[in-house]
Amino acid sequence: MIYQRSSALFAEAEQVIPGGVNSPVRAFKSVGGTPIFINQAKGAYLYDEDGNRLLDYINSWGPMILGHAYPPVVQAVIEKAKKGTSFGTPTEIETEIASLAVSMVPNIDKIRFVNSGTEACMSAVRLARGFTKKEKIIKFAGCYHGHSDSFLIQAGSGAVTFGTPNSPGVTQGTAKDTLLARYNDIAHVTELIEANKDEIACIIIEPVAGNMGCIPPKAGFLQDLRDLCTAHNILLIFDEVMTGFRLARGGAQELYEIAADIVCFGKVIGGGLPVGAFAARNEIMNHLAPLGPVYQAGTLSGNPLAMAAGLAMLTALNEDQEIFKRLEEKTLYLHKGIAKALQDHKIAHTINRKGSMISVHFDENEVVDFETAAKGNNARFKAFFHGMLNAGIYIAPSAFETWFISDALNYQDLDFTIAAVNKVAETL
Repeated sequence: MIYQRSSALFAEAEQVIPGGVNSPVRAFKSVGGTPIFINQAKGAYLYDEDGNRLLDYINSWGPMILGHAYPPVVQAVIEKAKKGTSFGTPTEIETEIASLAVSMVPNIDKIRFVNSGTEACMSAVRLARGFTKKEKIIKFAGCYHGHSDSFLIQAGSGAVTFGTPNSPGVTQGTAKDTLLARYNDIAHVTELIEANKDEIACIIIEPVAGNMGCIPPKAGFLQDLRDLCTAHNILLIFDEVMTGFRLARGGAQELYEIAADIVCFGKVIGGGLPVGAFAARNEIMNHLAPLGPVYQAGTLSGNPLAMAAGLAMLTALNEDQEIFKRLEEKTLYLHKGIAKALQDHKIAHTINRKGSMISVHFDENEVVDFETAAKGNNARFKAFFHGMLNAGIYIAPSAFETWFISDALNYQDLDFTIAAVNKVAETL
């Protein structure tokens, strides 16, 4: 494929935007080459500025669960925009989507909308600290909870891609309050808790990691975390920015039957527009301003366009009783096809999958945490990425990102992808 127009646009962007992109992983630094500039998208496909059509497995990093330009979402945004794009005052639609979200997700009574997943996780941790009157938090190496200072300690995704998991600009004072645990290692979590007795406000985790590739929790791991938190008066925060309304109607809490204390949302909840949210039971949420002393605010929080898009998306997911089953079946079909293609060509690999999240790790050993994810053959991934791109398939330009399956993908698309993997594998 020819990307002449994208190359020219990138050169222009580099003059006025740091690195030519507004989010680092878009820059193709870890895979080489020039970022693809997209002109439009529809259903399962992206259309770039050079006129190429690309089968999309990024789906805007998760929110396009029903495909791009999903008509009810587009129509909802158009109709709402006609009435004004922002007011800075309460609107009825905020209550509508809040009521729907609370009805879909277990263990929450109230929800507050913000503008991004970063804001949601940052606010959730502040709320946990204010509620417990403790300062330290535990996060897991390789899990990404946005770019708030507290989280940029082996953060996964873009931070790992560039080899700088501890970002300059994060103070030592902030870093000392973030304790780093190994994902899927309950013994290590226990050690951290014992070494910091009565100091830990919360444990925050991606219940299914997506920022070191897709890494599901081991059997019993989440329940063990829940039990530890209960025993030590620590709040358990599920960062469901990726998994919320994607793995199940009620997210990972429903799927794994684990009750988190605070849940963070993003991606799907905005239908593709910038939005995030955090939610909990009344006892915790009533500590939030204006009811309580924990301050959090946002001029554009609850923006009517984002609320309209999110309401249309959640309504569709709530009413379609088969959506999550279909997504899981399609992802399993893709998993089996890719595995066979790589096995036939004797390519060492591991494929992780949960629901409609999947990733290919070029290492034959089990991938269960940041350390094992980092052992993958990155040179092989780079060749795989560009081979797939040349075949018209757009996967994440980083070995440390999950793929997201949308319901707009049909089995012909999946077969096309599997055939492309088979052809690319011949060159690896």
